Amino acid sequence: MVPRILEKEIRKYLFQKKAIIIYGARQVGKTTLTEQIIDDLKEKTLILNGDEADVRELLTNVNSGRLKSLIGDCTIVLIDEAQRIPEPGIVLKIIHDNFKRVQLIATGSSSLDLESKISEPMTGRKLEFFLYPFSFEEMVNYHGLLAEQRLIEDRMIYGYYPDIVMNSGNETKLLKSLTSSFLYKDLLALDQIRKPVILEKILKALALQTGNEVSYYEIARLLDIDKETIEKYMDLLEKAYIIYKLPALSRNVRNEIRKSKKIYFYDTGIRNTIIGNHLSLQSRTDKGALWENFLISERQKFLRNNDVDNTAYFWRTTQQQEIDYIEERSGRLFAYEFKWKPVKSVVASKTFMNAYPGSEFQVISHDNFTEFLTSV
Repeated sequence: MVPRILEKEIRKYLFQKKAIIIYGARQVGKTTLTEQIIDDLKEKTLILNGDEADVRELLTNVNSGRLKSLIGDCTIVLIDEAQRIPEPGIVLKIIHDNFKRVQLIATGSSSLDLESKISEPMTGRKLEFFLYPFSFEEMVNYHGLLAEQRLIEDRMIYGYYPDIVMNSGNETKLLKSLTSSFLYKDLLALDQIRKPVILEKILKALALQTGNEVSYYEIARLLDIDKETIEKYMDLLEKAYIIYKLPALSRNVRNEIRKSKKIYFYDTGIRNTIIGNHLSLQSRTDKGALWENFLISERQKFLRNNDVDNTAYFWRTTQQQEIDYIEERSGRLFAYEFKWKPVKSVVASKTFMNAYPGSEFQVISHDNFTEFLTSV
C-alpha cells in the first residue's frame, strides 16, 4: 500500500472535537485512506456508505434517538460518499452535537453537493481535507526517486490514479472505465447536466487547449453553444475535481492580461483519455502542453499535501511576453518556465522582473524537475 501524506495530517486532528471531512474525486483512495486510519486506531467503528440505498433511507429525516440506536457504543462513525445522503449537513451536525465521544469522518467525491450542503450546519464543527490521486512525492517515498524518475513518461501519459498505478499493463482500459465513471456516474446524474454530448465536447475542447488561455466565448463559438451553458458546465467540471483554473497575475503593468485564465486537468491520464491519445511522448505533438500540465498539477499536489500556503498564477502581456507559472508565497513571487529538454539560456522577461522586483525565476526541465515536485 502506498502511504498517503495526508494520513499523518488527518491523524493529528482525530478526537479533537472536530468532524473530519475528506474531499476528492472518485477512486483517488479516500476509502482506503480512512479504513487504514480506522484499522490502526482499533476503535469500534460504524461505517455507512451513502452509495447504498438502504443507508440513504436510514439517514433520511433522522433524529438523535434513531442515531443513538444505530451508533451504539461506537467511537468512530465513517460516512462514505456523504454527498449522496439527503441533507448531509443536518445528519453530520446531529451526530457531532449529540455524540461527543464519537469521531465523525465523512468523505465526498464531489463538492457539487456536499460542500454546499454542510457549509452552514457544520460551521465551526469541521476540518476539511482534500485527497488527490497519488503524487510524485508519494511514489518517490514508496519506491525511491530513481524508480519514479524512470516511470515519469508513463505518469505523464497514464496519470496517477491508484488503480492505474497499481495495475501496470492495463492502463488504457482502466482509464476509459474511470473516465466514463466521472462523466456518467457523477456529472450526468446531476439535474444541471441535460446534454451529455455538450459535456463531452467541452471536455475535449479543453483537453486540446491545455496550457493555452481559454475563452468561454471562443469555446461557445467553436461548439455553437451559448456562453452561459459553457460557464455552467465548466463550473461543474471544476467542482467535480476534473479541471481547475489558473488565473492571470495582473497588478503592476498596464498591458498585462487581466481576465484571462488557463485550464488544467487534475490528472493527465484523464486528459489523454478524453482526447483518445495514449501515444508515447516521442510520437506526440502536445508534449510541451502535457509536460506543463503534469508539472503544475504535481506541484499543486505537493503544496497542498504539505499545507504550504500559496496562490498560483500565470502571466502574459498583450505583447506576448509570458511566464508559464507563478507562485506567491510569504509575499514573494516565484516564477517558472517549463521546458521538456534543458535549455542553456532562458531569462525572465525584463518587463516582469522590473514590475515585480525581488521575484525569483527558474527554468524547470526534465533534468531538474524532481526538486520542484518535492520541496519548497
